[in-house]
Amino acid sequence: MKVHLSNVEETLLIPLWGRAQSSRAHNSLLNDAKAIEIIDQIDYDFSKLARRQIFRRDFWFVIRAKQFDDKIRAYIAEHPRATVVNIGAGLDTTFYRIDNGSIRWYDIDLPNVIDIRRRLLPETDRTTSIAGSMFDPSWYSEIKHTQDGVFLMAVGVLFYFDAAQVRQFFLSLADNLPGAEIVFDTLPKLAVTFTNWNVRKAGMKGATVKWALRDANEITKWDSRITVIDQVPLFRNIPRDPLWGIGTRRFMDFSDKFKILNIFHLRV
Repeated sequence: MKVHLSNVEETLLIPLWGRAQSSRAHNSLLNDAKAIEIIDQIDYDFSKLARRQIFRRDFWFVIRAKQFDDKIRAYIAEHPRATVVNIGAGLDTTFYRIDNGSIRWYDIDLPNVIDIRRRLLPETDRTTSIAGSMFDPSWYSEIKHTQDGVFLMAVGVLFYFDAAQVRQFFLSLADNLPGAEIVFDTLPKLAVTFTNWNVRKAGMKGATVKWALRDANEITKWDSRITVIDQVPLFRNIPRDPLWGIGTRRFMDFSDKFKILNIFHLRV
């Protein structure tokens, strides 16, 4: 299938490709069969992603996916009929890895992305795709069955917006989905400049990191309703696979020590 994406939208293929590549090579950590299936359906030159240095370490996307999977699994173990909302879903395949047979799932993204998603990942009786902006509060009215708990995920999304927009988003969550939990990732300020340099080098204009966060407690200053459940370095509890090489293993240790890549878990 041909896909027509803008430069920024093209970034949705990167984690999908990364999970598929690593699943083929190291599926003991995360076996994303759906990602492999989708990659095989898309008419796209994925070799150019492999040539971009910033994205060569496809293991990173698998580890991030595993950490998010673990967070969601822990929540639905206690709330088996929960509603899960995937903010900036792109071509994310989390649902197919963690589905317990009773959760309800919503994927939110911009119209062009949702159109592609619906063709590659058709909706079911428990999965719904919503076309629109995460900052447009109209999407809240489409989320049903919230009485059994609501869990939101935002993978590789929030850091593309400025602090004012992110603050607006969290206050909107607290207003419309009180008691919901959300897990997301971001970078500290020291990593933003380096990341943006690499993104420009990779030729991906417009995919600029704007918002940085090192300590989730900073967000609690925005509103007393927001509380921190957990914040952990990305590679915590991830086995250092010798196949990744010593350079990768050292990067993982360095990142965790200085909190370069992190997972944040909040309640609103």
